[in-house]
Amino acid sequence: MTEVSDREPPRRRVPGPARPARPDARRRPGPGARPGRRPGQGRPAAAKPLRLGSPRPRLRLVGLALTLVLAAFVVRLFQVQAVDASTYAAKAEQNRYVGQVLAADRGEITDRSGVALATSEDAYDITADPTMFAPKMLKVGDGPEQAAALLAPILGQEQEALVEKLRPKNKALRYVKLASRQTPQVWKQIKDLKSALAKKAETDKSTPNVLSGVFSVATSKRVYPGGDLAAGILGWVNAEGKPGGGIELQLNKQLAGKDGKIRYAQSGGRLVPTAGSTETPAVPGSDVELTIDRDIQWAAQNAISDQVKESAADRGYVIVQDTRTGQILAMANSPGFDPNDLSDADPAALGNAALQDAFEPGSTAKVMSMAAVLQENAATPGTHVVVPNRLHRGDRLFKDDIDHPTWYLTLNGVLAKSSNIGTILATGQLGKTQAQANKVLYDYLRKFGLGSYTGLGFPGETKGILAPPDKWSTSQQYTIPFGQGVSINAMQAASVYSTIANGGVRIEPTLVRGTKGPDGRFTPAPKPAENRVVSDRTAKTLAQMLESVVDDEEGTGTKARIPGYRVAGKTGTANRVDPATGKYHGYTSSFAGFAPADKPRITVYCAIQNATQGSYFGGQICGPVYKKVMEFALKSLQVPPTGAEPAKLPVSFKQ
Repeated sequence: MTEVSDREPPRRRVPGPARPARPDARRRPGPGARPGRRPGQGRPAAAKPLRLGSPRPRLRLVGLALTLVLAAFVVRLFQVQAVDASTYAAKAEQNRYVGQVLAADRGEITDRSGVALATSEDAYDITADPTMFAPKMLKVGDGPEQAAALLAPILGQEQEALVEKLRPKNKALRYVKLASRQTPQVWKQIKDLKSALAKKAETDKSTPNVLSGVFSVATSKRVYPGGDLAAGILGWVNAEGKPGGGIELQLNKQLAGKDGKIRYAQSGGRLVPTAGSTETPAVPGSDVELTIDRDIQWAAQNAISDQVKESAADRGYVIVQDTRTGQILAMANSPGFDPNDLSDADPAALGNAALQDAFEPGSTAKVMSMAAVLQENAATPGTHVVVPNRLHRGDRLFKDDIDHPTWYLTLNGVLAKSSNIGTILATGQLGKTQAQANKVLYDYLRKFGLGSYTGLGFPGETKGILAPPDKWSTSQQYTIPFGQGVSINAMQAASVYSTIANGGVRIEPTLVRGTKGPDGRFTPAPKPAENRVVSDRTAKTLAQMLESVVDDEEGTGTKARIPGYRVAGKTGTANRVDPATGKYHGYTSSFAGFAPADKPRITVYCAIQNATQGSYFGGQICGPVYKKVMEFALKSLQVPPTGAEPAKLPVSFKQ
């Protein structure tokens, strides 16, 4: 067998064409010899390779720089998120979130029938963002001036004042109030003008909307539908929403309610709806219902205003009171003021003079002296009193308002003819000594409410002046019984007569019937305090004596007669202390009384200060006012005449 070898057979070289010989090449000796060099020609030098610098130093430098930068970021981030996190968060919240007060609706003030005397209507505070008036925002340098020129006539303000608000010293200030509590019509004017400027700015890029930074905040404005009606009682609320007197001030806490708050995210002055908000709703104020009868108040105000004008007097007041409850049906002052517009108001007329003026009452105070004499059984209505033309007591010589021969009067006649001398003689019987008589009289005056606040709690009310008896001067011992040397306010005087009309029981006057809360629930005012001053018998006797003042031809109050009704009343004419000088100047004229005399329902008190034209006697100028107001009140409350005949007590006696 032939053995097969696993080796490959040797390859044979196939002879190919011979390479052409280089023309000048020299063969190297031996096989594969390289051509020899030419004589004189050296071997060429080899090219050096380009070697790059090492990148490592540069990488290290860049890495170090990046490390430092990152380290700075880390440190800053740590400071912001850890060290000063709360501070920056607060700043962010402050810039992003804005708060706004939600004004509570102020409660109404109504009369006893629910007729609104003070209410509120929609209004707007006009505000602005001063940063939106900067040159970089409006692209003009006089943006505040242009805006102020447009707003000044609408807001009724000086242009310069508006410019100062729109260009504040604090360049970061974002909120200023341009005007408070403007009517919806004012805001509509501004809004329409703002819209017109915005449309013009869209078409003409060179015309900026200089009112783009003006906004409004919804609020309310106090309105008094009756104008000056009962202004002295109501008081007022100023443009900033602050109460300035009267019930508005006294019961501000109940009327004002409680403001709410809203906090929301904003961007560029606009609300961001998706960012959420927090709100504390406002709680509306309570309505206050007064005891005032709007119609009777109107009649009283007209009557006193007409008489003050006719008499060219400084001022006057009328009070109407329900004798059975002590509730005040009217309290009118003249001159008054319109709480809707205080710009033209006389500062001296602001407030409630019927409660704030202290004056000597004069002869209307004699009813208290007579009450003390009757209650102490020192005399009766028929007791004889001989009244000379002059009476010497202490260091003075006393007289009546007119010269007269010796009068022979009953105690009833002393009251009817308003004799000062007769009153001094009667009250002298209250004690064995003058000092004792003074003490007894003082106690009764205090019981009637003199020298004390009425109980109304009204702002600015005076309690008058009543010195203790051991401080009475020699003359005061004899002048106080007929109403000089002591001072009261008009409400105190009215309360004295209501006490007699109410059977001798004094009821503290009330001006508020109750309040109605936001839930509609009515809460009556607390029951007024009561105290007995004199007996029912004494009160009825006094009522009969007071009828003589009006009904008897010798009485001083005949001008207060009301056909069909029995009227009890008393005139007063006192020397007046001028509040400016502290000296006596002019007179205080007054009339007080109630009707029907035998079944009293209504008390009316009128006083006029310093009448300078016509008569100054109380019966002559206040008697007619009393009649007008009392007639209206009786008809308004539908009080019928009793039909009973008056007692007609004797006024004089024959010697």
